[in-house]
Amino acid sequence: MKEHRHARARERKSHLAPDAEKLVSSALGLANSGSRLEDRFWEAQLSARVDRLLDSGHVQSVYDALDRLNQTDGEAYGALIEAVEESAEAVTIEVDDQRWDALLVAAPLVVWTRFRIPAGPVPADLAQTLSAHWQAHTLSGASRFRLVPYLYSIDQLPRDFGELRRLTRRLAQAAVSGQGPRLELKALPETADMLADTRFLLGVVTAPAGRPLFRWQEPDSSEHASRVACLEQWIAQARPNIEPLLQGCGFECLLPDAYHINLRESDRRVRPYSIRAAVHFLTHALDIEAEEIKATIAAFGHERPDEYRIGMSIRDSDDVAQGVVWPLLGAESEQDEPSPIEQLREVLREVGVGEVRVWPELNEPEFCEDCGMPLYPNGKGEIVHAEMPGDVEPESTHFH
Repeated sequence: MKEHRHARARERKSHLAPDAEKLVSSALGLANSGSRLEDRFWEAQLSARVDRLLDSGHVQSVYDALDRLNQTDGEAYGALIEAVEESAEAVTIEVDDQRWDALLVAAPLVVWTRFRIPAGPVPADLAQTLSAHWQAHTLSGASRFRLVPYLYSIDQLPRDFGELRRLTRRLAQAAVSGQGPRLELKALPETADMLADTRFLLGVVTAPAGRPLFRWQEPDSSEHASRVACLEQWIAQARPNIEPLLQGCGFECLLPDAYHINLRESDRRVRPYSIRAAVHFLTHALDIEAEEIKATIAAFGHERPDEYRIGMSIRDSDDVAQGVVWPLLGAESEQDEPSPIEQLREVLREVGVGEVRVWPELNEPEFCEDCGMPLYPNGKGEIVHAEMPGDVEPESTHFH
């Protein structure tokens, strides 16, 4: 089963609306299907109903069905969330009697810094250059492409499946027609300051219905290239153009691909960078060695761990100077090899942290009532706010 980013349910509704009940029933049917023929039947049922609900703005039935299945049947939950994600990121449009398949795509950047990670508008000439490289090195010869001239943070991405589907359709129309879409980019929310985070370039790729969207789908064409080759070309050509957008930052380019799969991949890839960036920040801000840092790890969640939080303290102090959240993705658990704790220990060893402690119990997620930031474990068994020592310059202490 694929991993998914939909938040785990906290409460279970006793009764579902008819549309939600039918989604649950179809997802269970797909999860228990015994043949590809039956799979296609249930997939068509799910696709038609989810498309209708997202287009009509009745998204709550989708979320209610997801929450019910998340608590009752993991495989059916995976089947439904996959159908919902597909509906949000893929549409078919018709222009001048020609049908076009369209897919919302993302080019993630995993970014780390001691300062502030930029986000915001991309200059028109740079957007045109990046769009040309994106199309030339990753997309099929038959495709058309439209890039959004904006560098998104995770906080600025559409949060609603219906909103995503509307954005996909709007960009698809623009890609096929060659006209720029009208997008409201000035009203996007502010970006939280993080030492390591992801940034996204978004666009839509379209092709005549049934034709390839990507270069790696063209095995019989002289334009064919593997995913690895496409990524290498994208890094070589796009990275020098992206660097001016991310001054003072290190970053890694991921392969431009479908929106949701790249959200998950960027979530996975940013986790170790968050730890490395926090340790790097502390060693420079406090003029210490990494071995003087103590890390305390604790699991947080309700009935099962949703994330691990790492509190970092200095020398003999139990005050948490920096905190890092390591979210669990999809079906990750302590039964994995290596387990999340083992992965955390390995990253902390790699960066030279001197001492690592692990709390054995599961903790309720707690957040600061004033600023909303997560609270972190310390070596004394307390959950506390991360605060840099008072003698550090104020502009260096805004990261948590």
